[in-house]
Amino acid sequence: MEWYLVLGLMISGICLLMVAGIPVAFAFMGANIVAALFFFGGLPGTQQILVNGVGSVTIFTFVTIPLFLIMGELFFRTGLAMRVFDALDILLGRLPGRLAYLTVGGGALFSTLTGSSMANTAMLGSLLLPEMKKRGYKPYMTMGPILGTGGLAMIIPPSGLAVLLGSIAQIDIAALLLAGLIPGFVLAGLYAAMIAFQLWLDPEAAPAYDVNRTTWLEKTKAVVINILPMGLVIFAVIGSIMFGLATPTEAAAFGVAAVMILAMLFRCLTWSAILEAFRGALRVSGMIFLIIVGSSTFSQILAYSGATTGMVEFVTKAQVSALVMLLIMFVTLLLLGTMIDATSIMLLTVPIFFPIAKALGFDPIWFGLVLLLGIEMSGTTPPFGMLLFVMLGVSPPGTTLGQVAKAAAPFLVCDAILLALLIAFPMLALYLPRLAQASG
Repeated sequence: MEWYLVLGLMISGICLLMVAGIPVAFAFMGANIVAALFFFGGLPGTQQILVNGVGSVTIFTFVTIPLFLIMGELFFRTGLAMRVFDALDILLGRLPGRLAYLTVGGGALFSTLTGSSMANTAMLGSLLLPEMKKRGYKPYMTMGPILGTGGLAMIIPPSGLAVLLGSIAQIDIAALLLAGLIPGFVLAGLYAAMIAFQLWLDPEAAPAYDVNRTTWLEKTKAVVINILPMGLVIFAVIGSIMFGLATPTEAAAFGVAAVMILAMLFRCLTWSAILEAFRGALRVSGMIFLIIVGSSTFSQILAYSGATTGMVEFVTKAQVSALVMLLIMFVTLLLLGTMIDATSIMLLTVPIFFPIAKALGFDPIWFGLVLLLGIEMSGTTPPFGMLLFVMLGVSPPGTTLGQVAKAAAPFLVCDAILLALLIAFPMLALYLPRLAQASG
């Protein structure tokens, strides 16, 4: 059977099962089992695929996934997140549009401590939308910064999606995590610049209002007490990886320990917070591991059937440049984002895109970050981006999906600017991984 028929039938089968309401992981497993019966000679081949699939998750480095999830859950459940937010609020003082800037600053910092874009968007929306509305902010100025900043958690480490991507694509997870740090903060800066530009065009989008004056002593105290201690968590995760002190798995464990130590010091670590954090992490971890099983068997079937080889040969012989092929893959991510969630996009594209990227000579770490940026953008791509619906869920009654999508559009422009910067200056993503490699 021709490679494109195999690929088309596999993807069509998975999409049909998801449309029928089958959970993503089980949709992949169902299509994989049917394909294994056809290509691997019946039941024995299917059994082998399942054995290989189970083996794909019994890897020590995958402990990173639940540990990062526990770290993020504890950060929210113990109330440490609110302490940071309150301190940033004091720090910004009477800055025009300060709640919009607070969204970017707080969201970028929370991204380094949570790793979940949906959690970031939901938390920022539930905390800031009511306050912004109360202060007379226009809808696009309330929702846009939250939508943009919420997706930073996909790029800024520790990103749960980056760990999943590294696991599926079998690339260096530590390098991929570090690769997102500089681009992530560049993107946060672009978001802040976009807010300033919008306020310049329409100052009434964020009306000025009186706030309590705070002295420099009060601002310094807020930073020292509520923000600087969070640096312990950031160093425990990012610093330990960058300086070669720990593997990603060990760094994730250090991160959990650092959050628990801070929570104890602030006297907000309770048994109920711990239990809720572990429950939340367990639910998501179970889903992710099932997804990894489905994706790994999907990759094996594509390779065994010859679809991967045929696809790579077709691409390498095509009369288009590597840049054009990269943009085609990127646009594909955005189109998929209008139909399915980020995890499903990754499962469908990683086994297909990474062999192509390797054949075209792309650095796998750089390409992995570009893929994450595309998936981040797809979450706010209308009409069905997942983050658009998260925002709609926490927005005031009467808010329409069109309003949410319109608010997100300027921040998608910022994402596109970052993509251009990554293409023009690959070292933006590769500097820290290579620095860590040199120091190690």
